[in-house]
Amino acid sequence: MASVSEDLGRAPCPAERSGVAGKRIVVTGGTRGLGEQIVRLLLADGAAVATCARTERGLAALRGALSASPRTPPGAPPPKIPATSPASPAAPPGGRGREALFTRALDVTEPGPLETFVDAAAERFGGLDGVVACVGGARGGGLEEADARDWTATWEMNVGHTARLVRAAVPHLRAAGGGSVVVIASISGWKPGPQAQYGAAKAAQIHLAASLARELGPAGIRVNAVSPGSMLIPGKRWDRMRGEEPEAFARFAAEFPQGRLVAPQEVARVVAFLLSDASSGVSGAHVPVDRAQNAPGPEGY
Repeated sequence: MASVSEDLGRAPCPAERSGVAGKRIVVTGGTRGLGEQIVRLLLADGAAVATCARTERGLAALRGALSASPRTPPGAPPPKIPATSPASPAAPPGGRGREALFTRALDVTEPGPLETFVDAAAERFGGLDGVVACVGGARGGGLEEADARDWTATWEMNVGHTARLVRAAVPHLRAAGGGSVVVIASISGWKPGPQAQYGAAKAAQIHLAASLARELGPAGIRVNAVSPGSMLIPGKRWDRMRGEEPEAFARFAAEFPQGRLVAPQEVARVVAFLLSDASSGVSGAHVPVDRAQNAPGPEGY
């Protein structure tokens, strides 16, 4: 029997493909962690993807990694990965499927660049079918350490960027006859734990998705929130804890009934499902992908 890591890393067979072939998707924050896995899966399953990150260096690393080892489903041609940049001319409208990846460096918390990027992606692909708000994070420490600027920055990084992404995408999704929006929230948005500013922002994202599903439903636009549990990502917090504090990591892993953390590929598969037509009846939902995790942090309850 294949191990979990082997199963998550293998190329999907045609019967396992997520149903996003031909879809045109914008994913914010697609160069690292969960965002990268979402981009990889969507490209491998035949979608055209536009993604952004704060630096061109990160985007160049993503394009290089995809060109070196694309996850291509059996029997499908490898996606064409163009070396796009803000100065690259857009493909003419109607060029759907001609270019698999479009990238741009920008700060999603700054009004203007994100909206321009969404419009450029729609022009490049000849329209849009879905968006994924994946950028997130927190600034500041606990309540007494975090000041008003930390709370504002955390809100903009999560809720503000999501609202502006969806607002910019709505005309394009409406023109396509409808589409799908996936908001990446967090276990911290519905199970309390430090830091309060992060949990509050993630809870707001969950509510935002449910509210927008009602507002945008008449236009054929579905909106759902996905809340990942603690993910084991190479080089990140829990992976470092596993190497540096194995006993503490073992105690934390006990918060999961199966004794292991969530893999970002598992979350990416749920996101791809929600972007596909197979989930046409799902809107306004909050979908935890957390292996029934108890507390969202090592402090436990």
